Amino acid sequence: MADDKVTKELIGSLLDGTLPDAEVQRLQRMRRKDEGRFWAYLETLRQRVAWEEPILLRLTDHLYIVRKGSERIVKCNCGAEFGDYRVNWKLKARVRVRKTEQEFRQVYTPEFAAPEAGWVEIREYYCPGCVAQLAVEVVPPGYPPIFDMLPDIDSFYRDSLASPLKDENQAWFRDLTNELTGVWAKGAKS
Repeated sequence: MADDKVTKELIGSLLDGTLPDAEVQRLQRMRRKDEGRFWAYLETLRQRVAWEEPILLRLTDHLYIVRKGSERIVKCNCGAEFGDYRVNWKLKARVRVRKTEQEFRQVYTPEFAAPEAGWVEIREYYCPGCVAQLAVEVVPPGYPPIFDMLPDIDSFYRDSLASPLKDENQAWFRDLTNELTGVWAKGAKS
């Protein structure tokens, strides 16, 4: 790694899991990060997807917050869209729920580490487009889907990157999940 500059090739190796552990640790321990690292990271991610929308932030291995026209939406690397990023994307995912001891044993090794049936359920969230597993949560039955992260993208770009977004607005940093589920509760289509 010449001059401690992080290249797109290096980022690609890191994303692929092929970068040697010693190099990963060296990257983590760098005192000063190069200024273009985040932009190189976004460009590397952008090159790995087939769609054109600009990536604002990566949420998971498969999910991104992207700008689509005047909207900010969650999108899978396969192109499936989950809607406004301020609404819990899990509400638009396919879900497999494991509730029984037998179902728990299918995913817990050793078996005695499995939770007790009746106290929790295991929810596995999948993309409706490519069927990639996007998340797993273990929660009490009836518990609402956990909204893992609602990032303040505007503050991140403005304060951490010194590159404010053109559509910056405080309204972007507001959880809208209850508004969608409220519409559902009233029987209207979303």
